[in-house]
Amino acid sequence: MMALVLLTQVAVPLALLAWLFLLPAGSLAGLVLQAAGTGAVLFALARVAQWAVPVWWLPWVYAALWLAAVLAVGLRRGADGQPMMPDTLAGWAGLALSVVLLGLGGWYGAKALAGKGLPPVEVVDIANPFGPGRYLVGHGGSTPLVNGHMRTLDLSVERFRPWHGQSYAVDFFGLGRWGLRARGWQPTDPAAYAIFGAELRAPCAGTVVAAEGEMPDFEVPNEDTVNRLGNHVNLRCGGAEIVLAHMRQGSIPVAPGDRVAVGDRLGEVGNSGASTEPHLHIHAQRPAPEGAPPISGEPLGLRIDGRFLVRGDRLSGASG
Repeated sequence: MMALVLLTQVAVPLALLAWLFLLPAGSLAGLVLQAAGTGAVLFALARVAQWAVPVWWLPWVYAALWLAAVLAVGLRRGADGQPMMPDTLAGWAGLALSVVLLGLGGWYGAKALAGKGLPPVEVVDIANPFGPGRYLVGHGGSTPLVNGHMRTLDLSVERFRPWHGQSYAVDFFGLGRWGLRARGWQPTDPAAYAIFGAELRAPCAGTVVAAEGEMPDFEVPNEDTVNRLGNHVNLRCGGAEIVLAHMRQGSIPVAPGDRVAVGDRLGEVGNSGASTEPHLHIHAQRPAPEGAPPISGEPLGLRIDGRFLVRGDRLSGASG
């Protein structure tokens, strides 16, 4: 997994920037397409990849380097009498590669942007579930490209049916100093992650219908693939249930039947259940039918503080 992150979020962007700056096309058409193709791929990576690793602001650095390379090459070549079209086989090969990059980047970038649209289901509005802190959306949105939870919309897959309700879930990482999610690349101690221990508050007024707080927090990247929610709280708020999962062992002060108001303490973020590193999973669903698995209800969309959050978005927790 980390090898893939290094390839797609470090090696590929740097290789594209080096190609643009050090080996600019020799024709005007080739240069325009080279700049457009590299820019499109960098944009698509910025929207599609999870930038919790290495850091959320790195795509902005790549964008600045891309702009600097375009300006530098443009100024360097401005006085040259460049042909409009390539006049060598290498020039045509470079132009063809640029067209491919432009097509791929444009297609994936458009798919990622489509994830900002509301899903074709009822959308539930809730308050911010976090106490103080800064948070990054790892999964979120209305297309599978930016929200991996959506695979459970497919009820033809039997193993997805017990988890159908989480199909439009949002996952959050924490942001610490310099925007880093953790102290180190992938520390095993969950306490090294910025979100571990973050305070969680009731995002709606309702009744606790389920609460579990005694499951262990695992070292990274271990997980519990049987008790997938880990420590969790399910709130019934009107006709919807809000589920908060992967909470910290021993941090949950509520029990089934308790009434909560918006802002009441629910516990802390942990690393329990099917969580390979500390994060908050939150989703909305219709209550599951009697006797059915608890998060198998019809999935609903979720808007937090008026925002439909998509991968890469950031959220500041409530102050005080």
